[in-house]
Amino acid sequence: MKKLTAAVMMAALTVSLAACGGKGDDKLGSNVEAAADNRADALEAAADNLEDQAEAVRTSGDQQADAIDDADVNAQAMPADQKAALINGSEKLR
Repeated sequence: MKKLTAAVMMAALTVSLAACGGKGDDKLGSNVEAAADNRADALEAAADNLEDQAEAVRTSGDQQADAIDDADVNAQAMPADQKAALINGSEKLR
């Protein structure tokens, strides 16, 4: 009976030490996890910002295409550098 009691007490002590960590690494682990979460949140915010920028570029391109169609531009008479500037977005139809 004494052996069983001793084994149960040792198991209880082992479990309690395992639960608390005993080495102070729980706080470090929590800090690492929190820092990683913060970096992930920053990346997600940057991705959301990029999505907003991409949508703005698409909208601008659609509007520019509509303006070109509405103006009935003679693209064959337009210089190549002006066409390229319109295509790459560095120039807008005036």
